[in-house]
Amino acid sequence: MNRRSLIFLAAFCHPFVTRLSPVIGVPVSRQAATITTSHIMKNRYQAVFTASLVLASALTLNAADFYFKDGDKVVMMGDSITEQYLYSRYVEAWTLTRFPAWNITFVNVGISGDRSTGGNSRFARDVIPNNPTVMTVDFGMNDGGYAPFAEAGFKTYMGGLQGIADQAKTANVRVAWLTPSPKEEEAAGPAIKGYNETLEKYSAGVKQIAATNGNALFVDQFHPYITAIDKARAADPKNRIGGGDAVHPGPPGQALMAWAILKGMNFPSTVASVEINAASGKVVKTQNCKIDGIKVAADGKIEFKQLDAALPFFPAEAKPMLQWVPMMDELNDYRLKVTGLKPGQYEIRLGGIKVAEHSHTELNTGVNLAAAVLAVGPIADQVKTFSDALQAKNQYYHGQIFRGVLIADINIPDFLEIKKETIETKRAAAFKERLAKMPQYFDAIRKTLVMQPHQVEIVAMPKP
Repeated sequence: MNRRSLIFLAAFCHPFVTRLSPVIGVPVSRQAATITTSHIMKNRYQAVFTASLVLASALTLNAADFYFKDGDKVVMMGDSITEQYLYSRYVEAWTLTRFPAWNITFVNVGISGDRSTGGNSRFARDVIPNNPTVMTVDFGMNDGGYAPFAEAGFKTYMGGLQGIADQAKTANVRVAWLTPSPKEEEAAGPAIKGYNETLEKYSAGVKQIAATNGNALFVDQFHPYITAIDKARAADPKNRIGGGDAVHPGPPGQALMAWAILKGMNFPSTVASVEINAASGKVVKTQNCKIDGIKVAADGKIEFKQLDAALPFFPAEAKPMLQWVPMMDELNDYRLKVTGLKPGQYEIRLGGIKVAEHSHTELNTGVNLAAAVLAVGPIADQVKTFSDALQAKNQYYHGQIFRGVLIADINIPDFLEIKKETIETKRAAAFKERLAKMPQYFDAIRKTLVMQPHQVEIVAMPKP
């Protein structure tokens, strides 16, 4: 466990107070000025130790099987579908919000029109300078030539993937091999026909590459997407679920891709979970959060402070996909269960803002509040601030570094007598200078992920 995680855990188990230390972000009491430095340090280390005992098991259980790890530097390589910055941003956002204490970074090196051979040839230029520990590779849509399956094209595709695998092994980079997404044709009937028959065979090739190259993971996003298309067509042959065009899914389709990728990486579904017994006024159990100061008033109102170890996330622009794929429940379980309530309807408030309304029966069973808290209130506000910082980082890397310098096409007429070597020297210098600014963007994202306690109220609503 790194120092940042320990500090987070210390803050997580420390009593709730009214201000934060300006140095390391650990809560301190108003009486801190009267306590000696040695006493503060002793209590701080005790808090760290206690936090480790109380929460480490829950956090470890959440993280143990997930493919990405604390400290990873992730490079996401692919073609135009990757360069759209949709599925890549969603995978990044879900990972960062689920593990806000992690020191993990992502960069996208997708190039429109690219194939596996292109990824192989540009590995040293586009991947290595980012010092990755892990990468995702998503090629195939262009590689099949939008034509029936042909062995010659498949052999070239496999050669490109193997070249990437060889370079990744040399650089000690773990690889998550992603199948291509399917093409969503303007047609009825089963989705596996036409060019998707070719892409299915290319997907089998991806599985083979993962199996024959160590330190690798195979992730199938092709078949889950096909299943969703078939489900939608069964409801109405005219249904088109991906958005965008047949080749390039829009936000709904790319959220589906991110869902399939994260599930293939064993992403933990739980954001946080709380169970309270209203009759006894006690917390029954929690997961990935801490509850403090629970009160049950004479009129049945329940209130407490909740500090979560994670945030929910869902791209609002992808909501149309929720009718076909249970992404919200499978990636965003933000659970509240309250037993012992009197019959009736209850309003749930966060930070004094109504976010949801449920019956005592629903709360007794347990409700997933993810969609509700992402719509309004303090969690929604924090996720919006985080998303803005993430977008700023991606725009800077893509516009100012990747397309702006690294692969910028520079054409200078011969009569100007400027040597190509001079251009490349200046390009290298600009690349180095701009890449050096990336840490400030990563730090800006981390600052938005500092978890804050919020007041929760469960209030009986007047009967109609």
